[in-house]
Amino acid sequence: MYPHLRRQLCFVIAACLLLDTRLALAAAKAEILDFRLARTGGSTRLVFDLNAPVEHSVFTLSKPERVVIDIQNVGLGIELPARPDGIPPIEGIRNAPRDKDGLRVVLDLSEPVRPKSFLLPPEDAAGYRLVIDLVGNGDDNNDAIQSPPMVAKRLPEVGPLRDLVIAVDAGHGGKDPGAIGKRGTREKQVVLAIARELARQINRERGMKAVLIRDGDYYIGLRERITKARLQKADLFISIHADAHKNTEARGSSIYALSLRGASSEAAALLADRENASELIGGVSLDDKDDLVASVLIDLSQTATIQSSLDVGDEILKDLKRHGKLHRESVQQAGFMVLKSPAIPSVLVETAFISNPEEERKLSNRQYQDKLAQTILSGIKRYFQRKAPPGTLLAQDNQPVEKDLTAASW
Repeated sequence: MYPHLRRQLCFVIAACLLLDTRLALAAAKAEILDFRLARTGGSTRLVFDLNAPVEHSVFTLSKPERVVIDIQNVGLGIELPARPDGIPPIEGIRNAPRDKDGLRVVLDLSEPVRPKSFLLPPEDAAGYRLVIDLVGNGDDNNDAIQSPPMVAKRLPEVGPLRDLVIAVDAGHGGKDPGAIGKRGTREKQVVLAIARELARQINRERGMKAVLIRDGDYYIGLRERITKARLQKADLFISIHADAHKNTEARGSSIYALSLRGASSEAAALLADRENASELIGGVSLDDKDDLVASVLIDLSQTATIQSSLDVGDEILKDLKRHGKLHRESVQQAGFMVLKSPAIPSVLVETAFISNPEEERKLSNRQYQDKLAQTILSGIKRYFQRKAPPGTLLAQDNQPVEKDLTAASW
């Protein structure tokens, strides 16, 4: 071989070896795959999804107020929002490389906070998660989620595709007739008719499957309704009811999601019964977790689920407003038992007032029942056009989509 060719070949081999070394180092480097930011009450939570464990440190700076998060040996695989509007006290987010292989994230704040942080190990479908809690000096404990979580947009994962499962729950039944109208119309009968029609329409949609929680005139306990939805691996739980009031002039539709007060009482029960709780929050085992980590995992699941419930409820409410009169202009929150599934977005629809003579007559009308079901389905479809869970047919049809806030994604 000619000498100059030998030298060139040695140079190429050395370059390839150097490239392989750099690639190996890069492969060992962790990556931030996703980011979420949400506020509940007086606390703000940031969650970084990672493909590997990392070491990190958090400290504060004053004048102006800032929180600095240093993460070692990590790359940023997404774009962090520069100005997360509506999520106090964060006014801005900045990031830059640090010490060659690290990342520094700086949170510009409107007020001082006490940061807490911890790394959660992989559980079920969820990978490593770095959680940063910003606790304010005054926790107002508001009974509503004050601002929507910010979610980085990502393409859904590729894999076997499945149908969305929607659990349709007809309220009351059997020994429990529900409300009774002046003409003798029973709530349990009209809501079952609406639920059956809604299920029929859902099953006609591509990529969607309905499961009727009650498909006859029999009684089912409230906790059992949640269990049936979970066993069917439901992506959404929707409970159909008819409202009643002593004022016969009251009319219109309402939608309810779970309140934070109701979630708190349920979280306490889940923490006390960890073995069963692991099934309810998406298969994440709590047996080997201390109280702090277990409560955080439950809180993550519940917070995301409540926000998704408010979101889907808002979509349904928009269509109900076009269909007829609303009793409440926004999604309400209450501690109804059937809404307490920590990992399944759940809403309760008060279709109309059975105590109002005009609405009682409409609720008994087959065409009105069909129209109500169609209206509810329209809102459900619009929600899942934005937030179809990864691995579903709808997620493939609607690419790109936002990753849903369920227990697994947290």
